[in-house]
Amino acid sequence: MRSYDLRGKDPVFLILVYGLLLIFLLAISVPFIYVLSTSFASEEEILSRGFFLIPDDWTWNAYGYLMENHNFKQSMSNSIYMTVVGTTINMILTSLMAYGLSKSWLKGRRTLNFMILFTMLFSGGMIPTYLIVKNLDLLNSYWSIFLTGAIAPFHLIVLRSFFQNIPRELEESAHIDGCSELRLFWQIVIPLSMPAIATFTLFYAVHNWNTYFNAILYLNDSNMWPLQVFLRQMLSQSDQAIEASVSGYEFTQAVRMAAVIITALPLLIVYPFLQKYFNKGMLLGSVKG
Repeated sequence: MRSYDLRGKDPVFLILVYGLLLIFLLAISVPFIYVLSTSFASEEEILSRGFFLIPDDWTWNAYGYLMENHNFKQSMSNSIYMTVVGTTINMILTSLMAYGLSKSWLKGRRTLNFMILFTMLFSGGMIPTYLIVKNLDLLNSYWSIFLTGAIAPFHLIVLRSFFQNIPRELEESAHIDGCSELRLFWQIVIPLSMPAIATFTLFYAVHNWNTYFNAILYLNDSNMWPLQVFLRQMLSQSDQAIEASVSGYEFTQAVRMAAVIITALPLLIVYPFLQKYFNKGMLLGSVKG
């Protein structure tokens, strides 16, 4: 990707650019710093000071309570399970289908590609999807979430284009050596496609980790709810309602902010390690249509 050199530019232009970047940085960082600082503050300091970015009295009580709360730990384990299993299913189905559609000899390839593109423009809707899930007896099951979002059409199309860019000579030489199509896919195509695989793995993982609406729609058992649903329930209810529902303990402002930080922390940790694959994976996958 070509970098843009700002040297020799008009000073007024540079001031404008850096000024806008600074405004965007403050707009993003200040709310996050406030949430982080509040999670380490005592309830007395929160009530007395209101808004602050650095607490005077640092404490881990909010995080300690969450780590001992059964409902929070259960929702955390549910989110981890849904993210790991769901992302695995997403990538297996998406990569297999994208690889098949990348083959020009596949019969009905154009029809299948049109059907996939059609789903990007029009969907069946919430009610028909719910009725299908209900008739398949998948309600109150994680499969209702795994299967309804198994393949994202956009990810499939980009990954298909990525597979089409792999030199045919490699595949032909592998076939001459007696390599089967499935072995060719797992041992040659997948290693060569790691930038795209890593990119869409993170996309799917973020989607699964942030699952909220589908969990509310398909999961009736609160013990199966993911972390996002627990967080929403905790943030939306009043202190009195929460206090009466959670063993007499009030989810204070610090506890709520600590829950927000813990919810965002896994993605903040993983993202920097996979960020280098983003540009390469997306650009290479968009060369061919």
